[in-house]
Amino acid sequence: MDAATLTYDTLRFEYEDFPETKEPVWILGRKYSVFTGGTGPTSDTGWGCMLRCGQMIFAQALVCRHLGRDWRWIKGKRQTDNYYNVLNAFIDKKDSYYSIHQIAQMGVGEGKSIGQWYGPNTVAQVLRKLATFDTWSSLAVHIAMDNTVVMEEIRRLCQSNVPCAGAAACPALESDVLYNGCPEDVGLRERLALWKPLVLLIPLRLGLTEINEAYIETLKHCFMMPQSLGVIGGKPNSAHYFIGYVGEELIYLDPHTTQPAVEPSDSSCLPDESFHCQHPPCRMSIAELDPSIAVGFFCNTEADFNDWCQQIKKLSLVRGALPMFELVERQPSHFSNPDVLNLTPDSSDADRLERFFDSEDEDFEILSL
Repeated sequence: MDAATLTYDTLRFEYEDFPETKEPVWILGRKYSVFTGGTGPTSDTGWGCMLRCGQMIFAQALVCRHLGRDWRWIKGKRQTDNYYNVLNAFIDKKDSYYSIHQIAQMGVGEGKSIGQWYGPNTVAQVLRKLATFDTWSSLAVHIAMDNTVVMEEIRRLCQSNVPCAGAAACPALESDVLYNGCPEDVGLRERLALWKPLVLLIPLRLGLTEINEAYIETLKHCFMMPQSLGVIGGKPNSAHYFIGYVGEELIYLDPHTTQPAVEPSDSSCLPDESFHCQHPPCRMSIAELDPSIAVGFFCNTEADFNDWCQQIKKLSLVRGALPMFELVERQPSHFSNPDVLNLTPDSSDADRLERFFDSEDEDFEILSL
């Protein structure tokens, strides 16, 4: 028979001839579960770094949405239920909205097998799809393709008048206990939103094999904007979450330390220390950045989005700062249907449409003229 696996906390023991059973197994005062078969990965070591970076940039969006941009974590301080609701949306359980299980499984539809390394565009597309199920956050997630941000598309997406529940403007009651980012009585507090909070992700390729230095000043200015969610990217096959810069160095969080999965305690309390960086972040030269990145922004209100647009327009006038993407009011005539890349949850074509491109998968050839 297939090998069985006994699990207790984070420990795993392999036995070749242990009998299969659905009943709990008690050994020397400890309770184990036994399951057989299963060939999937038991760790994300070696392949999950970009998935974790995607979780980090999206977790920052949810923090801004439900806790406010000025919120800071303090070890040992009692947190609100909304804080734990955000954490529960990312824990390593297959039924959490943004768990690594959900990201990996949704990535199959993007052409990535489970255990395969992702690039910035792939993880952005996957997170957009997963966000449609997160009714508590009720985010409008837009992926700006072809290095172009179309303002008309974003306004149409964010002003779609869909029910909005939870969130900072309509906070969960302290008595609400939820497991997956959605209170049980969320339907009682639904309201029509004039503007769905926007998560804008812009996949970019800023060079062939290394970043073009002409884009460096523009990249720096993006970190200075109050709407910034940071950047996901890194070095080839080694992803990082970039949160700022100092001088000619980028400041980043590194997901390459493997940790045991966090389990809620019997009292439903979620140990949260490992969700936070308790040591100084890392730094690297901007010149070492892989040119394939995705830049993120969060606009909680329409005024935030209008302000962001004005900042991008002013940035295009900064001397020595080459624009990384184009900001236009309407879709250029040569573009494809805008709804192709930003599908609504009830789209009948959602299962058959594939992503247009994934920049990290593109092969470039320099031609001699």
